[in-house]
Amino acid sequence: MTAPPGAEAGTTGARRPAAPRGVAETGGTLYVVATPIGNLADVTLRAIDVLRAVPLVAAEDTRVTRRLLARHGIGARLVSHHARNAAARQPELLGHLRAGEDLAIVTDAGTPGVSDPGESLVAAWAGEGGRVVAIPGASAVTTAVAAAGIAGPRWSFDGFLPRGGRERRARLAAIATAGRGAILFEAPGRLVATLADLAAACGSDRPAAVCRELTKLHEEVLRGTLGELAARAAAGGIELRGEATVVVGWWDGAAAGSAAGTAGEVATTGTADSTDALARARARVETLVEAGGKPRGEAVRLVAAETGLPRRQLYRVAPDR
Repeated sequence: MTAPPGAEAGTTGARRPAAPRGVAETGGTLYVVATPIGNLADVTLRAIDVLRAVPLVAAEDTRVTRRLLARHGIGARLVSHHARNAAARQPELLGHLRAGEDLAIVTDAGTPGVSDPGESLVAAWAGEGGRVVAIPGASAVTTAVAAAGIAGPRWSFDGFLPRGGRERRARLAAIATAGRGAILFEAPGRLVATLADLAAACGSDRPAAVCRELTKLHEEVLRGTLGELAARAAAGGIELRGEATVVVGWWDGAAAGSAAGTAGEVATTGTADSTDALARARARVETLVEAGGKPRGEAVRLVAAETGLPRRQLYRVAPDR
């Protein structure tokens, strides 16, 4: 087994996990290496040491990784490991590790396993008692949080939203009522729809930012409300090239607490409070339809998911409308 590359004071004493299923103590180390998200200079010295020392690097796109390695004078052997071939490639990579050889896994940008291939291999090797070491580095998530300045004291990373259906509506409803900021990734072809859906679910006046080309020459952080950004994207005012990182601003629950609390109110209170809760839920439907441009059926489904109220009650027009 090769010695841990780039070891420094405080790192050499790490103990190898037990190997309960018979993996030899000489099994290799799997290094999960973060790589730059744009600017090739944003690679850590430790990552360079690891990539220079390991006998094999599993890369999402060998062409992209080869450019990074060439920039830093590294001649590591590469093998492809991406979403389409991960299952077929995994036995080979596990065999490499079982033979006592170290392996580094990288993606095109950022950290393997964070909305990118790698989680399955890490889980498989860790499950055999193998040693896994993460080499931290650049992250589009934390870079966007820092650049946007609106995520607040608590935020969640939601990755890519489901493309449609009930699961998408449920995720949007959770973001809208969670009482924290949210960070999402989105493909260029779906950014317009996602911003519109976020504005409808979270409210058009909620602060947000669209972060593009982070750390690159043409880095762009567009700030505004969700309504403003959705309208700008729909009008072609946001360049749709490359994945975007969307930051939905922090929300303490006070501004739109009616939707979050409606279900509990209806279940535990008498006629006056439950009537008020239902009226607020119906008003939320009207907001989604009038301000958010949602079809009424879709707005009703979204508010029903948020509140737990029956759809048939939400279809009825509130008395003051």
